[in-house]
Amino acid sequence: MQLYHILLLGLSAFVKLATAVYRLQDDYANDDSFFDKFDFFTEPDPTRGFVQYVNKWDAKNTGLISAGGGSVYLGVDNRNVADNAGRDSVRLTSYKEYNHALVILDLAHMPGSVCGTWPAFWMVGTVPPTAGEIDIIEGVNEGPNNEITLHTNHDGCSVDGGGFSGNIDRRNCYIYSTGPGGSGGCGIVDPDTAFYGDAFNDRGGGVFATEWTGNAIKVWRFSNSSIPWDIITGKPNPAAWGTPVASFSGPCNIDSQFQNLHIVFDVTFCGSWAGSSWSTSGVCAPKAATCVEYVQNNPWAFAESYWRVRSLKVYQNV
Repeated sequence: MQLYHILLLGLSAFVKLATAVYRLQDDYANDDSFFDKFDFFTEPDPTRGFVQYVNKWDAKNTGLISAGGGSVYLGVDNRNVADNAGRDSVRLTSYKEYNHALVILDLAHMPGSVCGTWPAFWMVGTVPPTAGEIDIIEGVNEGPNNEITLHTNHDGCSVDGGGFSGNIDRRNCYIYSTGPGGSGGCGIVDPDTAFYGDAFNDRGGGVFATEWTGNAIKVWRFSNSSIPWDIITGKPNPAAWGTPVASFSGPCNIDSQFQNLHIVFDVTFCGSWAGSSWSTSGVCAPKAATCVEYVQNNPWAFAESYWRVRSLKVYQNV
């Protein structure tokens, strides 16, 4: 009888683990209240971008942000030649910070594959990168692929080679790593170009889901026609979603490397990635001698450099 009860308790614990439930914690509604949940960053760009991040008041009055028709718009100035300080844009950082989460972003549009741009949807601590950084959507210039990256402030964290469909670009997650497999964080590149930039927008958008636990950080992406029903009904179950495009696990103590992270949207220009790779781009380099020159003088080029968010929801495992 005692053995029976032990087995029963073990089975009960297994079933509970296998059917762990995520409960909605924060719903960033797709109306004007969306902007009340974010701080508008207005300091100089830490990545040395050719950008002026504007405050909420200026962003609203100049049309860089808006809400309506079931979505939220976050854009850049695409009407004026920029002054020497940079092109106007917005960088939003959630007031709320998280420790473990399931973050589900439904996008109608992300910034397109435009020379000079560096868009990102990411999570980061208050003082980057001391609490870690999770880059969920990121790319530069005309690049067709999304790169999902982790940055840690301490050495001793790397990604292993299994359980995901993406391609490992770099294994060492330490932001200051310079050796083999290093260079500023561990990255996994999505091989499917349908989930980034122009190709993503041509398909009408889709959903990105990021699960951050003490064991792994995983990212899935779904086209509009393949969004899991459990996401649609507000009862997400990552265990049923199949192989993620990225899964960071292995020799890494995730809880010591990633703490108190905020959600961030931004579009910057040039800087330490888009600018430094300008001369090697066969598409962008012929447009102007430098990235800054192009971004400053061609406002019309950035008409597609915007986020249109249908929903952003954060769930916690209970």
